[in-house]
Amino acid sequence: MAQKGVQLNRETFSCSICLDLLKDPVTIPCGHSYCMNCIKSHWDEEDHKYSYSCPQCRKTFTPRPVLLKSTMLADLVEELRKTGLQAAPADHCYAGAEDVACDVCTGRKLKAHKSCLQCLASFCEQHLQLHYESAPYKKHKLVEPSKKFQENVCSRHDEVMKIFCRTDQQLICYLCLMEEHKGHDTVSAAAERTERQKRLEGSRQNIQRRIQDREKDVKLLQQEVEAINRSAVKAVEDSKKIFTELIRLIEKRSSDVKQQVRSQQKSEVSRVKELQEKLEQEITELKRKDAELKKLSHTEDLNQFLHNYPSLSPLSQSASSIHIHPLSCFEDVTAAVSEVRDKLQDVLREKWTNVSLTGTEVDIIPIEPDPKTRAGFLKYSREITLDPNTAHTHLVLSEGNRKATYMWEQESYSRHPDRFTGWYLQVLSRESLTGRCFWEVEKRGGVHVAVAYKNISRAGRSHECGFGFNDKSWALYCYNNGYTSWYNNVQTPVSGPESSRVGVYLDHSAGILSFYSVSETMTLLHRVQTTLTQPLYAGLQVYGCYGDSAELCKLK
Repeated sequence: MAQKGVQLNRETFSCSICLDLLKDPVTIPCGHSYCMNCIKSHWDEEDHKYSYSCPQCRKTFTPRPVLLKSTMLADLVEELRKTGLQAAPADHCYAGAEDVACDVCTGRKLKAHKSCLQCLASFCEQHLQLHYESAPYKKHKLVEPSKKFQENVCSRHDEVMKIFCRTDQQLICYLCLMEEHKGHDTVSAAAERTERQKRLEGSRQNIQRRIQDREKDVKLLQQEVEAINRSAVKAVEDSKKIFTELIRLIEKRSSDVKQQVRSQQKSEVSRVKELQEKLEQEITELKRKDAELKKLSHTEDLNQFLHNYPSLSPLSQSASSIHIHPLSCFEDVTAAVSEVRDKLQDVLREKWTNVSLTGTEVDIIPIEPDPKTRAGFLKYSREITLDPNTAHTHLVLSEGNRKATYMWEQESYSRHPDRFTGWYLQVLSRESLTGRCFWEVEKRGGVHVAVAYKNISRAGRSHECGFGFNDKSWALYCYNNGYTSWYNNVQTPVSGPESSRVGVYLDHSAGILSFYSVSETMTLLHRVQTTLTQPLYAGLQVYGCYGDSAELCKLK
């Protein structure tokens, strides 16, 4: 019962914020008491508000109450500390097999709250008070308790290892530094930790960037899966509809053929039966005549025979000869339908092969980073020339159709549907670009280095023709004082060192397009990650200043 009463006293004189005995206790207007620092910190977090609340009863005060130390409460709490009238620790406060125990406790040890690097010992919360209250101990370094704490102590000299030997890559104490590690490359353990922490942060940042890149890739693949599923569902529905229409057409044609055959059958049967009736009539007549002739032939009276012979009626005209081909009347129809069947089968086989071959395949190819050196880029260099049929009439091509130069006078190019006209002095390459490609452009004056799909518009003055002003082209605008990137009429500022030469790296399957400033080193100016649906063509646009030029460089 006594212990229960002491427990009540401890709870009464405990701060509800830090859950410890009150330190510099203060009582606020609602009557609740707190440590001065605890309630100050709590209200500091509310400082942007117009009122301040009690953490327990939520009563608000305006303005912020002035805090004064409660002397009576402070004395009572201090008395509790001195007399030790505190509740016995709960079972969960004692150190278990997996916990770090206090080195000062006797008997059943409490859990360590902190470990001291100077004292080389671990302390529970009660025995740690000296480090908070005594000035000399306040300078000690406290760390989270650990069972491996003694690993920080030199097994040979029983001193804390505060020095790191870079030569041997191990922690040592100051006595080790004077003996077997003398003359080695050494720094303080804290300095080594700081340096390695920086490298660790750099590694983490790199990992986080890779995670972000992979998450983007996963998102792209998820979008690709959704697109494939949508496309497949639509293809199945459309194909079913088309085949249904085809089946209906075949059924209609079958019905038409059946109707035509039945109609012709009826007509032919009617004609044959009519002829049959005529033949049967002729047979009847012939039999009658034959009977008369037979009767006459048996007449014995000569006079009677000669008298009756002329009176016999003459034979009627016989029908024309009949040629019958059994079961061959509709062979032509069967042959025609068979021919249609064979042709349809051939078409379906051929088209089905094409459908199978042109089905979309998703190549999940890990995106490899751009090369790091110019030598690495040159492995993918392409020999590219300009197509005269696309050149604007104010551009003169030279150097084997690799250089485009602006001239006042128009060139007498022939008319061609691929030629750029209007405002944009542009030209495209003759070669299409897929896979991995690298090329460089030597520029003079204002130049736009670009890539574009072949179906970009050529005529007129609209943005549909200009590199970077539509969704069919990407362009890096190079000025005397810098660069800007354009795509679909959206401008992106680009920073980087000015150079007379720009490198372009394309990884078509990965959808990567990168622009580099080329000098002694390669400096990335701008990188595009997208989905490329067609082969690309290298493009150049020259400003309208006399002598401005751009040249596709020969790379060795």
